[in-house]
Amino acid sequence: MTFRPAPLDSRSAGAVSTEPNRRMLSGESRDDRAPAQMLILPPRGELAVNKNGLTPPELRPRHYGATRRHLGPRPACGLVVPDGPSQEILLERVSRTFALTIPTLPEELRPVIGNAYLLCRIVDTVEDEPRLSPAQKEDFFQQFVHVVRGEADAEAFSAALGPLLSENTPPSAHDLIRQAAAVLAVTKSLSREHRAALDRCVGVMADGMAEFQRQSPSIGLADQTAMDRYCYHVAGIVGETLTEFFVMHVPELGSRKQEMMALGRSFGQGLQMTNILKDVWDDLDRGSCWLPRSVFLDAGFDLDELRARPSAPERQKHPGPAFEEGLDTLVATAHGHLANALTYTLHLPVRESGLRTFCGWTVAMALLTLRRIRRSQAYASNTRVKISRRTVRWAGLASRGAGRTDWSLRMAFRMAGRGLPFTPIPAEAGRFTTSSDGNRYVI
Repeated sequence: MTFRPAPLDSRSAGAVSTEPNRRMLSGESRDDRAPAQMLILPPRGELAVNKNGLTPPELRPRHYGATRRHLGPRPACGLVVPDGPSQEILLERVSRTFALTIPTLPEELRPVIGNAYLLCRIVDTVEDEPRLSPAQKEDFFQQFVHVVRGEADAEAFSAALGPLLSENTPPSAHDLIRQAAAVLAVTKSLSREHRAALDRCVGVMADGMAEFQRQSPSIGLADQTAMDRYCYHVAGIVGETLTEFFVMHVPELGSRKQEMMALGRSFGQGLQMTNILKDVWDDLDRGSCWLPRSVFLDAGFDLDELRARPSAPERQKHPGPAFEEGLDTLVATAHGHLANALTYTLHLPVRESGLRTFCGWTVAMALLTLRRIRRSQAYASNTRVKISRRTVRWAGLASRGAGRTDWSLRMAFRMAGRGLPFTPIPAEAGRFTTSSDGNRYVI
């Protein structure tokens, strides 16, 4: 379960909300149509890239009149491989939310971070596939690490994994595995420094996922410490990697890099904990549970009771005040990590509006998702707590405006997180380390 932003709610369509803005902030408006610009793309494979790995302006997709009914691939957030799909198209297929946020980044970072996301989603697909045994997953994890390092063939990896994916894996993930060679072709085109950061990210993620698969994740994690370790492997490492990219882009951040790395790990954990809470039932259906057992036992609730609810009607029954207490504890912890994400964003120079918008938008979506989780504690699936596309768009506009000053960023954070319980979380520099090969995690 790789860290990713809150998915869009795909159920709603067509109704334009007349609720005031405060209702949209709470995530209650339900308009699934995407007010986007129509994009006209050249035929596949015709977008060229220059020596910096960027699409020249004259060859980028053109924007035409606004429409609420079409959301095409976003411009200039990736590279195009000859005879293969662009990163924009792949991102649009696997995560419409990231397809919206990545274009807010500085142009030179879009292909890098778009590629990083797709690599992580490939690892995530292996972890989430219920048909694979822990041993098979570990084998595919290690195969992919070698592929990213250029030591194995991407097409052979796809050919071996693709036929083993079940119908429980979304079609977009099937397609991503088929297109792994195209994704890796982009990876190879990146700078040596960017590739080194991606190598480390995928290595740490794959190593950690394999470790936790061996620990029978169907029964939940032991305690909050175990959850912290899991979240580092699947999301904290992503925060570290993004920090590496941001420091390369803004060298002046180098003077506070260690602090930013610690905050980045916490940033990733806040997003990952939000996803874990949102996806409880989907994960149980896949045979996994990433909730910490001790947190709920301390509140008087046994997570085995969740596994005993196989049908939607049973899931919609409120689990009781003990479960609510355990859930509130985790929501408060996630909120504390997201406060560190705010601090991370505030450290970015105001002139770097793209970086601030990208981070602020992601934080806002997580906070709004936590609010929906807290209001709908008897939700039977993650569709009940996903924020609508209209809310996602609103959060993006608000984040773009709020990023102009530190004060407005802080106010936006307070508004998005109002009513949520809160536990301060210290971002500990040096808490997480890796061995020289970049693949081992120590706490």
